[in-house]
Amino acid sequence: MPYTPDLDRLLTPGARFTDQHGGYLIEVHPVGDVVLPTGQVVGCDPLVCPEAEPFTVAVPPGRHPARAWVAVVLREDAEVDRRVAALELVVSDEPTTRWELAVAGDQDVATLGADDYFGYGVDAGAGTLADPTALAVLEDWDEDRVEEVFIPTELPASPVPGLITAVLDEATGANVVTVATGWGDGCYGTWIGRAADGRVTSFVTDFMVVPE
Repeated sequence: MPYTPDLDRLLTPGARFTDQHGGYLIEVHPVGDVVLPTGQVVGCDPLVCPEAEPFTVAVPPGRHPARAWVAVVLREDAEVDRRVAALELVVSDEPTTRWELAVAGDQDVATLGADDYFGYGVDAGAGTLADPTALAVLEDWDEDRVEEVFIPTELPASPVPGLITAVLDEATGANVVTVATGWGDGCYGTWIGRAADGRVTSFVTDFMVVPE
Protein backbone atom coordinates (compact mmCIF):
# COMPACT_ATOMS: atom_id res chain seq x y z
CA MET A 1 0.00 0.00 0.00
CA PRO A 2 1.31 3.48 -0.82
CA TYR A 3 1.75 6.21 1.77
CA THR A 4 -1.46 7.81 3.07
CA PRO A 5 -1.36 10.71 5.56
CA ASP A 6 -3.69 10.77 8.56
CA LEU A 7 -6.20 13.05 6.85
CA ASP A 8 -8.98 12.37 9.36
CA ARG A 9 -6.71 13.88 12.01
CA LEU A 10 -5.57 16.78 9.83
CA LEU A 11 -9.05 17.76 8.61
CA THR A 12 -10.35 18.58 12.07
CA PRO A 13 -10.97 22.22 13.03
CA GLY A 14 -9.16 22.98 16.27
CA ALA A 15 -6.79 20.01 15.98
CA ARG A 16 -3.39 20.63 17.53
CA PHE A 17 -0.02 19.21 16.54
CA THR A 18 3.42 19.70 18.03
CA ASP A 19 6.99 19.03 16.99
CA GLN A 20 10.43 20.17 18.11
CA HIS A 21 9.79 23.65 16.69
CA GLY A 22 6.48 24.38 18.43
CA GLY A 23 2.75 23.92 17.90
CA TYR A 24 0.22 24.04 15.10
CA LEU A 25 -3.49 24.83 15.39
CA ILE A 26 -5.76 23.84 12.49
CA GLU A 27 -8.33 26.27 11.10
CA VAL A 28 -10.69 25.66 8.18
CA HIS A 29 -11.66 28.45 5.78
CA PRO A 30 -14.06 28.31 2.81
CA VAL A 31 -12.35 29.62 -0.33
CA GLY A 32 -15.33 29.66 -2.69
CA ASP A 33 -16.69 27.26 -5.25
CA VAL A 34 -14.64 25.52 -7.93
CA VAL A 35 -16.56 25.23 -11.21
CA LEU A 36 -15.99 21.91 -12.97
CA PRO A 37 -17.67 21.95 -16.41
CA THR A 38 -16.30 18.51 -17.30
CA GLY A 39 -16.23 16.96 -13.83
CA GLN A 40 -12.53 16.25 -14.28
CA VAL A 41 -10.12 17.40 -11.57
CA VAL A 42 -6.49 18.44 -12.03
CA GLY A 43 -4.09 18.96 -9.15
CA CYS A 44 -1.14 21.14 -10.15
CA ASP A 45 0.89 24.28 -9.74
CA PRO A 46 -1.11 26.25 -12.33
CA LEU A 47 1.58 28.91 -12.74
CA VAL A 48 4.10 26.31 -13.89
CA CYS A 49 2.23 23.28 -15.19
CA PRO A 50 -1.36 24.10 -16.25
CA GLU A 51 -1.13 21.30 -18.85
CA ALA A 52 -1.06 18.61 -16.14
CA GLU A 53 -3.26 15.57 -16.72
CA PRO A 54 -6.52 15.20 -14.78
CA PHE A 55 -6.95 12.51 -12.17
CA THR A 56 -8.48 9.28 -13.42
CA VAL A 57 -11.47 9.70 -11.05
CA ALA A 58 -14.04 12.27 -12.19
CA VAL A 59 -17.04 13.74 -10.34
CA PRO A 60 -20.41 15.20 -11.36
CA PRO A 61 -19.93 18.45 -13.30
CA GLY A 62 -20.99 21.62 -11.51
CA ARG A 63 -19.96 23.87 -8.65
CA HIS A 64 -18.18 22.28 -5.72
CA PRO A 65 -17.08 24.14 -2.57
CA ALA A 66 -13.40 24.29 -1.68
CA ARG A 67 -11.82 24.65 1.74
CA ALA A 68 -8.34 25.58 2.87
CA TRP A 69 -7.06 23.91 6.02
CA VAL A 70 -4.65 26.38 7.57
CA ALA A 71 -2.06 25.54 10.20
CA VAL A 72 -1.53 28.45 12.57
CA VAL A 73 2.09 28.16 13.70
CA LEU A 74 2.42 28.80 17.43
CA ARG A 75 5.40 29.62 19.59
CA GLU A 76 4.59 29.83 23.28
CA ASP A 77 0.89 29.88 22.27
CA ALA A 78 1.33 33.01 20.15
CA GLU A 79 0.77 33.01 16.38
CA VAL A 80 4.03 33.56 14.53
CA ASP A 81 3.06 32.29 11.07
CA ARG A 82 0.32 30.54 9.13
CA ARG A 83 0.62 27.99 6.36
CA VAL A 84 -1.90 26.16 4.19
CA ALA A 85 -1.75 22.55 5.34
CA ALA A 86 -4.26 21.17 2.83
CA LEU A 87 -6.61 22.19 0.03
CA GLU A 88 -9.92 20.31 -0.14
CA LEU A 89 -12.45 20.12 -2.95
CA VAL A 90 -15.74 18.97 -1.42
CA VAL A 91 -17.92 16.74 -3.59
CA SER A 92 -20.35 15.30 -1.03
CA ASP A 93 -21.28 15.88 2.60
CA GLU A 94 -21.36 12.13 3.23
CA PRO A 95 -18.85 11.00 5.88
CA THR A 96 -15.54 9.83 4.46
CA THR A 97 -14.78 6.24 5.42
CA ARG A 98 -11.60 5.65 3.42
CA TRP A 99 -8.93 7.44 1.42
CA GLU A 100 -7.16 6.47 -1.79
CA LEU A 101 -4.28 8.09 -3.63
CA ALA A 102 -5.38 10.12 -6.66
CA VAL A 103 -3.55 9.11 -9.83
CA ALA A 104 -3.29 10.63 -13.29
CA GLY A 105 -2.43 9.17 -16.68
CA ASP A 106 -0.78 5.77 -16.45
CA GLN A 107 0.31 6.05 -12.82
CA ASP A 108 -0.11 2.73 -11.02
CA VAL A 109 -0.25 2.56 -7.22
CA ALA A 110 0.87 -1.08 -7.40
CA THR A 111 4.36 0.16 -8.30
CA LEU A 112 4.68 2.22 -5.10
CA GLY A 113 6.37 1.26 -1.85
CA ALA A 114 4.89 1.82 1.59
CA ASP A 115 6.44 5.30 1.95
CA ASP A 116 5.84 6.40 -1.65
CA TYR A 117 3.10 8.41 -3.33
CA PHE A 118 2.39 10.21 -6.59
CA GLY A 119 2.15 13.98 -6.42
CA TYR A 120 2.44 17.11 -8.46
CA GLY A 121 5.50 19.30 -8.53
CA VAL A 122 5.35 22.88 -7.25
CA ASP A 123 7.89 25.46 -8.41
CA ALA A 124 5.96 28.71 -7.93
CA GLY A 125 4.60 28.07 -4.44
CA ALA A 126 0.99 27.75 -5.66
CA GLY A 127 -1.43 24.83 -5.78
CA THR A 128 -4.93 24.26 -7.12
CA LEU A 129 -7.63 21.69 -7.78
CA ALA A 130 -9.31 22.79 -11.01
CA ASP A 131 -11.08 21.70 -14.18
CA PRO A 132 -8.92 21.27 -17.31
CA THR A 133 -11.24 23.74 -19.06
CA ALA A 134 -9.91 26.59 -16.92
CA LEU A 135 -6.31 25.43 -17.05
CA ALA A 136 -6.39 25.19 -20.86
CA VAL A 137 -7.11 28.93 -20.94
CA LEU A 138 -4.23 29.59 -18.60
CA GLU A 139 -1.87 27.72 -20.93
CA ASP A 140 -2.42 30.44 -23.55
CA TRP A 141 -1.71 33.35 -21.23
CA ASP A 142 1.61 35.13 -21.45
CA GLU A 143 3.83 35.55 -18.41
CA ASP A 144 2.77 39.14 -17.78
CA ARG A 145 -0.90 38.25 -17.59
CA VAL A 146 -0.23 35.28 -15.30
CA GLU A 147 1.76 37.49 -12.94
CA GLU A 148 -0.87 40.26 -13.03
CA VAL A 149 -3.66 37.89 -11.93
CA PHE A 150 -1.92 35.29 -9.78
CA ILE A 151 1.18 37.08 -8.49
CA PRO A 152 -0.08 40.57 -7.64
CA THR A 153 2.21 43.07 -5.94
CA GLU A 154 -0.10 43.01 -2.94
CA LEU A 155 -2.19 39.94 -2.11
CA PRO A 156 -5.79 40.48 -0.95
CA ALA A 157 -6.17 40.34 2.83
CA SER A 158 -7.12 36.79 3.80
CA PRO A 159 -6.52 34.30 6.61
CA VAL A 160 -5.53 31.87 3.83
CA PRO A 161 -1.98 32.47 2.55
CA GLY A 162 -1.74 32.93 -1.21
CA LEU A 163 -5.49 32.82 -1.88
CA ILE A 164 -6.36 34.00 -5.39
CA THR A 165 -9.54 33.24 -7.34
CA ALA A 166 -10.00 33.96 -11.04
CA VAL A 167 -12.61 32.93 -13.61
CA LEU A 168 -10.65 31.87 -16.69
CA ASP A 169 -13.33 30.54 -19.02
CA GLU A 170 -16.23 32.98 -19.25
CA ALA A 171 -18.42 30.61 -21.27
CA THR A 172 -18.52 27.93 -18.57
CA GLY A 173 -17.45 29.90 -15.48
CA ALA A 174 -14.51 27.54 -14.99
CA ASN A 175 -12.16 29.09 -12.48
CA VAL A 176 -8.88 28.55 -10.69
CA VAL A 177 -8.48 28.94 -6.93
CA THR A 178 -4.87 28.99 -5.78
CA VAL A 179 -3.38 28.79 -2.31
CA ALA A 180 0.20 28.91 -1.09
CA THR A 181 1.57 25.39 -0.84
CA GLY A 182 2.60 24.77 2.75
CA TRP A 183 6.25 25.65 3.29
CA GLY A 184 6.75 26.26 -0.44
CA ASP A 185 7.94 24.24 -3.41
CA GLY A 186 7.93 20.46 -3.37
CA CYS A 187 5.94 17.44 -4.49
CA TYR A 188 2.47 17.11 -3.00
CA GLY A 189 0.06 14.20 -3.17
CA THR A 190 -3.71 14.34 -3.49
CA TRP A 191 -6.05 11.80 -1.90
CA ILE A 192 -9.65 10.96 -2.77
CA GLY A 193 -12.14 10.41 0.03
CA ARG A 194 -14.94 7.92 -0.42
CA ALA A 195 -18.14 7.29 1.49
CA ALA A 196 -19.21 3.85 2.70
CA ASP A 197 -21.06 3.28 -0.59
CA GLY A 198 -17.98 4.18 -2.66
CA ARG A 199 -19.09 7.62 -3.79
CA VAL A 200 -16.44 10.36 -3.88
CA THR A 201 -16.64 12.79 -0.97
CA SER A 202 -13.63 15.00 -1.63
CA PHE A 203 -10.19 15.53 -3.10
CA VAL A 204 -7.53 16.66 -0.61
CA THR A 205 -3.99 17.82 -1.38
CA ASP A 206 -1.72 17.52 1.66
CA PHE A 207 1.00 20.18 1.75
CA MET A 208 2.95 18.39 4.48
CA VAL A 209 2.96 21.15 7.06
CA VAL A 210 1.95 19.38 10.23
CA PRO A 211 4.05 16.57 11.71
CA GLU A 212 2.95 12.96 11.45
